[in-house]
Amino acid sequence: MSGWLRDLALGARLAISGGRGAWVRTAMTAVGVGLGVALLLLAASFPTAIAARDDRTSARDDYRFGVPEVRRGPASLLIADAPTVFRGVDVRGRLVQPEGPDAPLPPGLDRLPRAGEVVVSPRLQELLDRPDAALLRPRIPGRVVGTIGDAGLEGPVEAAYYAGAADLSVESGARRIDRFGSVQPDEGLDPVLAFLVVVAVVVLLLPVAVFVAAAARFGGEARDRRLAALRLVGADRRGVRRIAAGESLVGALGGLLVGAVVFGLATRVVPELPVASLSLFASDVRPALPLALLVLLAVPAVAVVVTQIALTRVAIDPLGVVRRGATRSRRLAWRLALPVVGLLLLVPLLGVDLTQGEGFNPVLTSAGVVLLLVGVTALLPWLVEALVDRLDGRGGVAWQLAVRRLQLDRGASARTVSGIAVAVAGAIALTSLFGAVEDDRAVATGADLEAAQAQVYYTVRPGRDDAAQLDRRLAAVPGVRSVLAWSEASITEAAHPDRSAFLTVASCSTLRRLARIRSCQDGDAFVTPEGPAPGASVRIAETGPWRVPADARRVVSDPKPSGGDTTGVLATPSAAADLTSVGATYADVALDARNPDHLEGLRNAAAAVTPLAVAQELQSTRDDRDLAAVRRAVYAGAVAVLALIAASMVVAALEGLHERRRLLASLVAFGTPPRTLGRSLLLQTAVPVALGLVLAIGVGLGLGALLLRIVGSPVRFDVVPILGIAAVGAAVVPVVTALTVPALRRIVRPDGLRTE
Repeated sequence: MSGWLRDLALGARLAISGGRGAWVRTAMTAVGVGLGVALLLLAASFPTAIAARDDRTSARDDYRFGVPEVRRGPASLLIADAPTVFRGVDVRGRLVQPEGPDAPLPPGLDRLPRAGEVVVSPRLQELLDRPDAALLRPRIPGRVVGTIGDAGLEGPVEAAYYAGAADLSVESGARRIDRFGSVQPDEGLDPVLAFLVVVAVVVLLLPVAVFVAAAARFGGEARDRRLAALRLVGADRRGVRRIAAGESLVGALGGLLVGAVVFGLATRVVPELPVASLSLFASDVRPALPLALLVLLAVPAVAVVVTQIALTRVAIDPLGVVRRGATRSRRLAWRLALPVVGLLLLVPLLGVDLTQGEGFNPVLTSAGVVLLLVGVTALLPWLVEALVDRLDGRGGVAWQLAVRRLQLDRGASARTVSGIAVAVAGAIALTSLFGAVEDDRAVATGADLEAAQAQVYYTVRPGRDDAAQLDRRLAAVPGVRSVLAWSEASITEAAHPDRSAFLTVASCSTLRRLARIRSCQDGDAFVTPEGPAPGASVRIAETGPWRVPADARRVVSDPKPSGGDTTGVLATPSAAADLTSVGATYADVALDARNPDHLEGLRNAAAAVTPLAVAQELQSTRDDRDLAAVRRAVYAGAVAVLALIAASMVVAALEGLHERRRLLASLVAFGTPPRTLGRSLLLQTAVPVALGLVLAIGVGLGLGALLLRIVGSPVRFDVVPILGIAAVGAAVVPVVTALTVPALRRIVRPDGLRTE
């Protein structure tokens, strides 16, 4: 045991005190491993961050489902929703009115705002301080008197406010509560979403693991020469392996330290990231303890294992290192076996219904995707070797130098680009999968965007004349071309309580747009084929019993501009004169598309009617919010992985230059122009990257087709995103070359020939 410790300690000393070259190699390994560790720690923080955000949103929840009705008392509070949108930013608004001295206090507030006072989030305050805030202030009902604390916000980019009110009532749409917070049962993700999450996690983290393994082998050539010198002074083969393990441990431990520093810096900029929909505080981003321990233990273990595997292809003897002699070609059989086994693990999912959660095993799914993508890293060295052995050295000096370098060290070239190949293959598969699932889950709203682009609705003051008042208010807004306003309530027939329809109250001009009516005068009523018979007794959900006018005429309804047919009873205001209120009021609005601020003006006009009015932009489709959240998180991770890969390529290129600094300086001394060496570096990177992209596109399309079949979607690919992903991968070549040229210029100076 003491011999093991002595050899490990000697390896650590060589990595730390082996001179400037040893320091540079150790630093490069630490930086490379550290970048991967930082991203792994960020991934390990994701479950904790989401849990912290969910805890805050649950603590401020003001909805009550399945609980007894709260009665008015000293601890009751009236609360109503007053949301809005400003230039694409959702604003969460709440009106509050205490009914007693012990009314509950929302998280993040030290007191309830009084009538005319508003407490806002920091993000909303930023919006109010903008030069164009005049378009937003009319919708904030009061004077800002405070700021919502972090405990009351979903995240730092959430725009929200609490405003005091004095005229709320349950009848006007407010809710009565006696506490904030709820404990919602954990229903888990939809099975298809769970499948997407598993695939996304594997696709995003596997390139990181590939890079950490490649970074652990930085400086391998110089290390092998040092080990040969140790063999000359008496170390045996097992001893040099333990010494190599000690060196790799130093680099890995340094990588853990660098990764922790980078992770700490990254958590400070989390609130400033452009992925605003994630909305996480910096304090939320802390790795889960089990996952953090796994990273801390796995990274040094991977470094040692990778180093030992690398030494199996090298014969280290007292007289030198046999690395570049004639070696047998890489075997293809076991490399093909990896994706084949992965395919066999995923094929059983083709016969199950994921929508019902049948047969979904996250472990087997992860293993299958891992083996398919690891097959890329296994096949790429064989592909690079097969090509470079056949490359013709004829051509310019830059091409000859690049070809010779690739032929001498084919494995290093493949390792350098294996991370980008895995990332591109996974990104193509994910893009195809998410695109298809989003298309399948998008629900058509039926909105006619030519006839209307926005809708305003509210349930406050649901009087039968509200539609006419809203029509006049909105029609006066600059940029509004037309308004179609009506009031609507749900009704059920007394004779058929299982049948439901709607009572729609509007002017004759509006009713003619909602149904095929030839003649109409105030006092007329109409019924659609799906509605109750004329003279039938119905019950209006909001007001009680009512009788359909006996002279109501039968008509056929037409779709509303916002989507959906008007079914049931259509009545003019005089025909519903005996009703004091009618459900909710709606208005479909056509806007002048030349000025986007017209929508903001419409929201201000709606807020002038009541702060509880909602003005929303109409969409042709309604997307799955959970799927959209998963997609945003995946794209954020993809950005981080691509940044890591670019950094890894630069570090690997710099390490290669450092290893060959005297050779490159000698070439320049004998007359080779530095520009030629720069072109040689470009070609050395371009050839393996091109091969990696070809392989990655093929594997990505194959994996994407398989995943599409698993989720039950037809196999179709969008060419534009795939070409975009490939272009991003190809862009790494000029970026890496440009970032390494300054180092090349320093290396080829005459003092680069100095040796000791």
